[in-house]
Amino acid sequence: MSARALILAPEGVRLTPREVDLFRAADPWGFILFARNIACPDQVLRLTQSLRESVGRDAPVLIDQEGGRVQRMGPPHWRAWTPPLEFVAGLPDGHREEAMSLRYRLIADELRAVGIDVNCAPTLDIARPETHPFLRNRCYADTADEVARMGRAVVDGLTAGGVLPVIKHMPGHGRAQVDSHKDLPRVTAPRADILDDWAPFRALADAPLGMTAHIVFDALDAHLPATQSPTLVQSMRKEIGFEGLLMTDDISMEALSGDVVDRARASLAAGVDVVLHCNGRFDEMEALAADISYLSARAARRAERALAHRTAPDPFDADAAAQRLAVLTLEAAHA
Repeated sequence: MSARALILAPEGVRLTPREVDLFRAADPWGFILFARNIACPDQVLRLTQSLRESVGRDAPVLIDQEGGRVQRMGPPHWRAWTPPLEFVAGLPDGHREEAMSLRYRLIADELRAVGIDVNCAPTLDIARPETHPFLRNRCYADTADEVARMGRAVVDGLTAGGVLPVIKHMPGHGRAQVDSHKDLPRVTAPRADILDDWAPFRALADAPLGMTAHIVFDALDAHLPATQSPTLVQSMRKEIGFEGLLMTDDISMEALSGDVVDRARASLAAGVDVVLHCNGRFDEMEALAADISYLSARAARRAERALAHRTAPDPFDADAAAQRLAVLTLEAAHA
């Protein structure tokens, strides 16, 4: 696949002429959208079309549409959702997988309608008492088994809707007590405890796409965050068994040190396949485009396999699905 090992983000609701020129020259593997890029359905569809036109191919367009705080598309044009942890807790035990699958099938339906075909979900981190508030209610449960079951339901719902899932944040963000957007978390738990957190990722290691965590695990690599640690990336491949395309979390987050080019180089050198850059700053994207090379042969094969999972949505009645989901949540409320 002839694409640079980058996922880039536009700055606004439409591409500027210089963004078009940059994206055409840079040829990133894909793009990602944020709330700053979202106004209304027609505008988002035009934007996703413009992004693909800029590189001359059907490039993947990503978004973080978890529901709750991390929901880039919301009312009045799209459904509002409660945070995942609260949503799952409010469901009847026997119907949680069904409800989660329906939730993300509905989300996929809204994404595909505006040209978005990758959703950065499921979040497979385990909620713990110490989990930082920026993440905690984005988790699904406080046990590995429940997280894995909910994660599988999310994957099923998105995939049925023609949207690729991204498992995150490998190899587990739940023990972090610092917001990695602002600083570098360091986990001091024993090795055995850390390895227990890998269980949901092992259970969903067949996912086409994965995202790393900007966290230092003292017991595994006391010097480098997982995103830039050859030891941890190798563990994601060998011990977790993930064979899909592995992307960084946003390298403009302040957990990482150095400029964005240094951050990207270190991540790729560690074995990550694709660098994700999210803040839309033109100067940083320009620097990355000038320095970062095309996908390695191995990464290109993984990218090709991942995109092969990008299929047309199954037949779907959104109104019926929404009604069924309402019944399930109402049953739980009266249980």
